[in-house]
Amino acid sequence: MRSYLSLELSHADELPSVFKADDVRYPESLVEHFLKAYTQVGDIVLDPFAGYGTTLIVAERMGRIPFGVELNRDRVEYARSKLARPDCLIHGDSRLLENMDLPAIDFSITSPPYMNKEDLEDPFSAYQAKGKGYGSYLNDIRSIYAQLRKRMKQAGTVVIEVANLKRDGQVTTLAWDVAHEVSQVLRFQGELIMCWDKYGYGYDHSYCLVYTAL
Repeated sequence: MRSYLSLELSHADELPSVFKADDVRYPESLVEHFLKAYTQVGDIVLDPFAGYGTTLIVAERMGRIPFGVELNRDRVEYARSKLARPDCLIHGDSRLLENMDLPAIDFSITSPPYMNKEDLEDPFSAYQAKGKGYGSYLNDIRSIYAQLRKRMKQAGTVVIEVANLKRDGQVTTLAWDVAHEVSQVLRFQGELIMCWDKYGYGYDHSYCLVYTAL
């Protein structure tokens, strides 16, 4: 089995000008790859950090049933405008996932909000509030996936796209730290190295971490 995948970081549709400076979407081709590998038509797909709705848009186009959670109201309204089932995108905080009205999930894929060790803002507030530090961020990641595990079907799969971060000569091992935290609540099956034509954060690659329920 291949341990890496090369993709272009490109998008079928441009975002409206108001969002262009904050275009952090992964490409539709990444979602297509994993939906083909791990899902079938009619499966329930969840993105707990839905952003501009890439996962949901692709899932719907491929005959899967999409659900998502997104904190930013403007992103929610934009993504809903692209969906045949807009009510499947919940405006809310994924740290409260267990309180949301969601069906049993077959598959989940997302890229969580990133955080450098030195950052002061809370990524789960859309970077609008002061955070409690990197350790608290990782605890929240683990808690979110512990809640997600309770919603997963027994044979369900979870994929997290995440990168290590290099800034000013310092490296935050975000991908490896997230991998460790989520491994406390889900069974780690391995990673696929994503090689990009362009990426950012000091690297030209990221990781897709693959998990199943314990």
